[in-house]
Amino acid sequence: MPISSFRAGAREGFRSFLPMSVGLIPWAMVTGMAMISTGFTPTQAMGMNLIVFAGTAQLGTLPLIGAGAPLWLIVVTALALNLRFIIFSAAIAEGFRGVNAPRRWFAGHLLTDGVFACCLEKMLTVDDPRWRLGYYLAPSLWSWALWQAFALVGVFAAGSIPKHWSLEFMATIALLVLLVPMAKQRPMLVAAVSSGATAVLLRGMPLRLGLIVAIVVGIVAGFAAEHWHKKGDAA
Repeated sequence: MPISSFRAGAREGFRSFLPMSVGLIPWAMVTGMAMISTGFTPTQAMGMNLIVFAGTAQLGTLPLIGAGAPLWLIVVTALALNLRFIIFSAAIAEGFRGVNAPRRWFAGHLLTDGVFACCLEKMLTVDDPRWRLGYYLAPSLWSWALWQAFALVGVFAAGSIPKHWSLEFMATIALLVLLVPMAKQRPMLVAAVSSGATAVLLRGMPLRLGLIVAIVVGIVAGFAAEHWHKKGDAA
């Protein structure tokens, strides 16, 4: 029974995430091509892809790496770009009640924007911990495999894919598709609006520092909105 429960959750999680996962294909390909364009070898590009496993952080730091920016700035930028996962982790943490620490750590490494958007609601409402784990791991592992495969395609296709295919635009659309379901929650919407507005206002800052400031503003605004939302419910 426990095994069938895990498998049932995995099947449902995979089916739920499958349509959304199509958006990963252009995003992964763009990331692979961008790493090669920056001067990475295929081995270096896939090494970064395996270790970092965060397209936004990879694309955000590549211009700094290419420009020879200081290491501390590259690291700070990568950390800032991934700060949103603090909010994601806090929001979905309750969904791992009854799951042991090693599996939580593994699940944390696999957490992505799409998986968060897809799994959050069921993870917080279903009681069976094995079902919840299967529901989370199936789309997470599929997302990881799809990302690695098509990033590799981008690595070896760099320079041969016509520019008029506009993969960069397709990748942006894929991110917007992920943003819409997450923005249904008030804290996420507040974080997105405040961060986006700050990024536009500070777009002229050197070395894309405005982006880092915008991320911090979004994180603070999101936590503040979550705090006031809970305070309002308690009242």
